[in-house]
Amino acid sequence: MTASIEPKQRSFPTIEFTDSEAGAKEFPSSKSRTYSYYTPAKRRSTMYEDVTVDVQPDPDRHLTQGWLYGFGDGPGGYPQQWTVAASSNWHQFLDPNEEWDQTIFRNNSAVVHQVELCLTNARRARAYDGWNTPWLTFVARNLGAWMHAENGLALHVFTSIQRSGPTNMINTAVAVNAAHKMRFAQDLALFNLDLSEADVTFDGSVHVDVWKDAPEWQPVRRTVEQLTAVPDWCELLFATNIVFEQLVGSLFRTELIMQIAARNGDYITPTIVGTGEHDYDRDLNYTRTLFQMLTRDAKHGDANKALFGTWMALWVPRCLEAARALQPIWSQPADKAVTFATSLDAAIAKFTVLLESLNLDVPKELAL
Repeated sequence: MTASIEPKQRSFPTIEFTDSEAGAKEFPSSKSRTYSYYTPAKRRSTMYEDVTVDVQPDPDRHLTQGWLYGFGDGPGGYPQQWTVAASSNWHQFLDPNEEWDQTIFRNNSAVVHQVELCLTNARRARAYDGWNTPWLTFVARNLGAWMHAENGLALHVFTSIQRSGPTNMINTAVAVNAAHKMRFAQDLALFNLDLSEADVTFDGSVHVDVWKDAPEWQPVRRTVEQLTAVPDWCELLFATNIVFEQLVGSLFRTELIMQIAARNGDYITPTIVGTGEHDYDRDLNYTRTLFQMLTRDAKHGDANKALFGTWMALWVPRCLEAARALQPIWSQPADKAVTFATSLDAAIAKFTVLLESLNLDVPKELAL
């Protein structure tokens, strides 16, 4: 008989816990289900705060050995030297809109659905058939030209600086601003295509020549191009959202388009332009909060206000020149519900209120 073979015995090392494993240490917030490395603005932290505060590293807060990476020709990571403006605590800024990934997609999805529904209903009802020729020409030339301004700001202003801020809270707000501008420019492009395909007399390509060559639009184009050349992210944000948008953007969108479109039998354009107005209202909200923080800074506030004064000395005259150059387009529609002087006065009045909320002196150029 053959002897039976005993099964081979395998031995395994015994697991010995030494309390040096990750997560073994007990500390006051070990059992907490919320973050405790920052102080929330209110009694409880919000989802926005949990996904943005301190996501971006900072040697002044957590990187005790300094930056672990950097650029070959300068400081590492997210240097504060990328702007002349100063803050005692950049992390103090929290976006009042609380924008983060989920809100970006949710809010823009709602706007896209609104625009699509508006355009679909306009095609179904043949709404464009009732527009008079001067208004069709006005929309083709001027709203089409403004599309280029929005696209330029989206791609070459906000997108270019959305990584330049010293905190994730600032960069996230700027990235959302870029998304708003890009989506609005695309909405205007879709609107232009719809009108080009409608059974009306509409030149869907004239906006290119208007943006490139029309005298009334060249100061606007020049100002947008000058904005794209600014290296300081904070100056660029100030010059765009505080100065240009107030004196040129809101002047064109709010004080002209939104005032006269309905009188020319057009309910489509105010709906689409209104989404851009809503976007700017939100973007101005975070911008105002950021610059209020800088002008009220206990250590750097006075220096920041002086700095912003020099920025206004440069950008207010440029934007006023661009605004005044647009005066001829106020006379192009058949129904002229407002005058250029009235529109400009309204824009300057709103800009003045904004500057007062930032504790900034009103430039002499804005004297009404």
